[in-house]
Amino acid sequence: MSELINNQEMRIKTLKEVILHLHRGEAPEAVRGQLKNLIADVEPMEIAAMEQQLMADGLTAEQVRSMCDLHASVLQDVLSEPKAPKDVAPGHPVDTFRRENRALDQAIAAVRAVAESVASLPDDGTPTALRLALLETVNPVLDVEKHYRRKEHLVFSILERHGNTGPSKVMWAKDDEVRGQLKDALGALREESLCGAELKLVAGTLLEPALAAVESMIYKEEHILLPMALALFTEEEWGEIFTQSADYGWCLVAPAEGYRPPVAELPAHAIELPAAEAVRFPSGNLSFQQLLGIFNHLPVDLTFVDAEDRVGFFSEGPERVFERSRAIIGRNVANCHPPKSLATVERILSDFKAGRQSVAEFWLQLGGKFLHIRYFAVRDADGAYLGTLEVTQDLTRLRALEGDRRLLQYDTEAGA
Repeated sequence: MSELINNQEMRIKTLKEVILHLHRGEAPEAVRGQLKNLIADVEPMEIAAMEQQLMADGLTAEQVRSMCDLHASVLQDVLSEPKAPKDVAPGHPVDTFRRENRALDQAIAAVRAVAESVASLPDDGTPTALRLALLETVNPVLDVEKHYRRKEHLVFSILERHGNTGPSKVMWAKDDEVRGQLKDALGALREESLCGAELKLVAGTLLEPALAAVESMIYKEEHILLPMALALFTEEEWGEIFTQSADYGWCLVAPAEGYRPPVAELPAHAIELPAAEAVRFPSGNLSFQQLLGIFNHLPVDLTFVDAEDRVGFFSEGPERVFERSRAIIGRNVANCHPPKSLATVERILSDFKAGRQSVAEFWLQLGGKFLHIRYFAVRDADGAYLGTLEVTQDLTRLRALEGDRRLLQYDTEAGA
């Protein structure tokens, strides 16, 4: 056993040293040769451990992300043939991720089949039909957003319970990079005045790199993330993921029939309150059922982060602005956000804890909605910091109101 541990430690150390050589500018060809001589067999968790050690040594998630494609390419060339994927029941979360990846492979192939015709276009033509055909075939690839959000909010949450925070930060940053590339390609293809030469440029410099980025992420998931998760997660944790996945939706294909999650037990972080027992406030009493009903009918989304920066609660109203999964309960709030927004999150929490500020406010237009987001420092009667409350509201309808409504008028029919 000690020999096995020592071999693993040596492989991780070797991986880290070689990747640092890449980071310093050493030619990938030289690194490939070094890896072939030094590494016989590397497990997915060892690659993840290498990335985590790089960040523990001072590299940021963004720096590791910037090296990610290069070192993934080098490792892909030199690693021994990957083991056959572990069998899971049809409909198991891993089975669904894999089936979605196969559907994405097919969608990407369909885009490339249309893109092949771009090369023969006259430079001065206006290829409207071909541009529209590309837009039509690219649209299914955009469904990858549902796949990524399930991964980021469910798989990453549970991965962090097992002490693996580095790989999820790096992969989330890569997801955001893919999103950006797809958005840029889509925006360019929507330009109605593109001539043949411009469409060729879009296809070669924006669209193809975006498709390749999606494929690269598929490889990372299939050969690193999913094998690592299968080795670490319990059946109960896979059941959590399965139960909450529908909140985020499916990418191109629906789950197969067959998987049955284990019966969920009350999480260790929850305290069961008898339904008839009242919570006594200075201004009155509420039963648990009344409290639950109130939270679930508020026209805002509430999320509470405790004094140790861990998500403690969120409301589950019928029309949430942003998805939340119960897997995030107990998760460090910094890990609930993409790396690009981490500095803002840390600044707010730091200012609230130090008493420099008590409210942070944002508003943005997203998907045709006007969203209002506020963060409040929650303090006790003596001013001690208890946590931060996030309040999010879709103000689109309210901003459009004009005049008065002084007479009773229901906006929906009874029972609708």
